[in-house]
Amino acid sequence: MVLLTRTPVLWGSFILFLLIGVGFGIFSGVVGGAYLDTLDGGEVSRALIASMTPAQRSAHFWLTVLLDTAYPLAYGALFAGLALRCLGRYGRLAALPALAVVVVDLTENMVQALALSGAVDALDAKVWLTPLKFGLFFLAAGIALVALLIATVNRVCRGKAG
Repeated sequence: MVLLTRTPVLWGSFILFLLIGVGFGIFSGVVGGAYLDTLDGGEVSRALIASMTPAQRSAHFWLTVLLDTAYPLAYGALFAGLALRCLGRYGRLAALPALAVVVVDLTENMVQALALSGAVDALDAKVWLTPLKFGLFFLAAGIALVALLIATVNRVCRGKAG
C-alpha cells in the first residue's frame, strides 16, 4: 500500500486517469456513441447491445477489456493513494471506498464483456453494480479531494510557520 502513496505513482495514476478518460471520448464513435458503463439495467443494456453492429460490439468489447480495465486501476490507485498519504491514521479506512470501487467496476466490466462477446448474459446484475460503482466512485473521489485539500492547507500553513 505504501507504493500508492509515492509521488511518481500518484502523478502517474492522475495522468493515466485523465488520458483514459479522454480515450473514452475519442473512441465513443466506434461503439455507436454510448457505453454500457452508463446504463444501470439489464433490459436497456441488452437493447443497446442489440442495436450495435458486429463491429461496434467488437470495439466495445475491446475497449471494455483494455481501456475500461485500466481506468479503475488508475483512478483507484489515485484515490486510495491520496487517502493513504494525506489522511494519517485514518488513511487506510478512507482508502476502502477506492479499493471497493475498483472491484465493483472490474466486476461490471466482466459482466459487460461476457455479454458483448455473447458468452453469458448476466446484465441484470447491472441493476445494482452500476449504481454501486458510481456511488463508490463519487465517495472515493470526494475523500481524495478532501485529502488533497488537507495536504494543501497543511503545506501552506507549514510554509507560513517557517
